[in-house]
Amino acid sequence: MPPTQSVRQFRLICWPAVGALLALSLSYPLAALAQAWPTKQSIKLVAVFPPGGSVDQVARLLAPALSQQLGQSVIVENKGGASGSIGAAAVAAAPPDGYTFAVVFDTHGVNPSLIPGLPFDSKKDLVPVVLVGTGAMVLATPAGSDFKTLADAVAAARTPKGASYGTIGSGSLGHLAMALLGKGNGLDFQHIPYKGGGPLLNDALAGHVPLAIGSVFLLKPHIESKRLRPLAVTTSKRSPDLPEVPTLAESGFAGFEAPAWWAVLAPARTPPDVLARMNEALNRVLKAPELARRLDAQGIDVVGGTPEAARAYIERQMDLWGKVVRDNNIKAD
Repeated sequence: MPPTQSVRQFRLICWPAVGALLALSLSYPLAALAQAWPTKQSIKLVAVFPPGGSVDQVARLLAPALSQQLGQSVIVENKGGASGSIGAAAVAAAPPDGYTFAVVFDTHGVNPSLIPGLPFDSKKDLVPVVLVGTGAMVLATPAGSDFKTLADAVAAARTPKGASYGTIGSGSLGHLAMALLGKGNGLDFQHIPYKGGGPLLNDALAGHVPLAIGSVFLLKPHIESKRLRPLAVTTSKRSPDLPEVPTLAESGFAGFEAPAWWAVLAPARTPPDVLARMNEALNRVLKAPELARRLDAQGIDVVGGTPEAARAYIERQMDLWGKVVRDNNIKAD
């Protein structure tokens, strides 16, 4: 039987209100979660590399300062492997409730192009919270090397024999930076990948590899002990930690820039209010003089800023290094 006019009028008047109530009820859990955050449980920072490296150090510097800011315990969990992608995948799959975040390194911007079949979408399944900072990489040579300056290394790379260099692994930012430098300038730099910073340093210090490229965090102690000689840094400006070391840009390679970087990410669909509060807490922490000093000691220049600025920076890195991976047919270890 067709509806009466009064029933039709009821539907016309009430259905919009019912729809509005339904939408409100669906949004309520997220609103309630954001309002209660972070009182429910401890916050976890997943460091996507093993203990001892710069990612682990950044996470462990941030944790106690964030705990003080947020009034909640913040713990660090190391989940390394596959250039940081295993830890990133775990965070991408975590509940988007504001209690799990990732601390990542510049490899996060390379992995989408380098590692086929990642179990997550780096741009869609994780959202940037803040860009913690950036830092120079250093191209160095053993103290007893014949390379006294960058020009010596470049001259060797122009010969048929070329010049060999070591990195912490295939697809690392050091590898990509040297590939970009070589391909763009007709230089034959031959890559020797190592299984991390320890093995690279062992061979570099012993003089078994003529060039090594790594973060300031990795190489600076051995530069200070005079066992390694720095030739150039990869940032557009000189590193405050190595002010006497020229940049590649001022050494004849105008515009060259390849900084290391660190960031904090969250699972996609984390409530915007939670992301905003975490971003605010992180910026307060990063502006604290003592923490900035300790990050600087790791070779990291604090950046901070908005999630939008972090996203723009990270996606530019993904696009830039993705092209280098494809142009040089670079494969993961």
